[in-house]
Amino acid sequence: MDHRARPSRRRLRPRGRGPLGTGAEPKGRRVRPARTDAERPLAELSAGPEEPVAERAGRTEVDGRALAWRRLGSEEQPPLLLLNGYAAGCADWDPGFLGALADRFDLVCPDPRGAGRSELGAEELTIEGLAADAAAVLDALGWDRAAVAGWSMGGFAAQELTATAPDRVSALALISTDPGAEAVRAPAEVWSRLTDHGGTPREQAKRLLELLFPPRLAASVFEQFGDVVAEARAGLDPRALSAQERAMDAWHARPGAARLAAISAPTLIAAGDGDVVIPAANVELIRGGIAGAEAVTFPGCGHAVMAQEPARLAERIGDLAGAQAS
Repeated sequence: MDHRARPSRRRLRPRGRGPLGTGAEPKGRRVRPARTDAERPLAELSAGPEEPVAERAGRTEVDGRALAWRRLGSEEQPPLLLLNGYAAGCADWDPGFLGALADRFDLVCPDPRGAGRSELGAEELTIEGLAADAAAVLDALGWDRAAVAGWSMGGFAAQELTATAPDRVSALALISTDPGAEAVRAPAEVWSRLTDHGGTPREQAKRLLELLFPPRLAASVFEQFGDVVAEARAGLDPRALSAQERAMDAWHARPGAARLAAISAPTLIAAGDGDVVIPAANVELIRGGIAGAEAVTFPGCGHAVMAQEPARLAERIGDLAGAQAS
């Protein structure tokens, strides 16, 4: 099979809510002012291109629990596994970001344990377990090797998978993530707001968006999509959220230097320079630990950089991973 990345002739648009529930289309005609992606209202970005992406659903069983995913793009293209972060499933990616990736990859987006159609299970959730789930998806798809990209908590699992199963990962993209115990951490108040389950779903949505995006954009997103995000928040399993929080706490207690040194796959580290959840200083920490890693920081972007710069970030991932598939 020819896995060379091919230039896109058109942008495809997957269905879905968007990043953490923000991908619904606004009412009215969409306009395209001459601004960088990071400066545009998210409504313009998430509206995306007009032609929908062909999607397929899949699932397997791991230790008696269901593990589900979405699959987009052509199976003739290089494989890419995309791992989402805390409180997010495969339906929560920005449609424009998924469409740009599906132009170049056979793209699979799993639901993490306890999110979407994946079951939480009885055993304790750990980052190592999430990495094992990712490997199980590769097995179920019949993929010996694939490029792997992970955002935030998904980046933790992507690091673990690449370090412990290097023969399975052809290229690695780490988005808005950190290396573990050595990380530059956000103030405790930020983490407390992120993991606060209190208040109405709409209040939770407002807190979340204020952490994901720069202030002016966060207000715009909440005005247009607050109800959509609130609906997504109302559907989350509090048990799964608490389990993910414990897993992230354990991650931040584990030194990451040896893990990073074990990563040999070509690696891209990306973040927004305005990320308040996982500060962009972690980009250089991770790059310093992985031989030959590339790094990019997007000006004016927050933690959800893939929603503000979907095309540019997807292009960087495509260039890195596509080169390995040539």
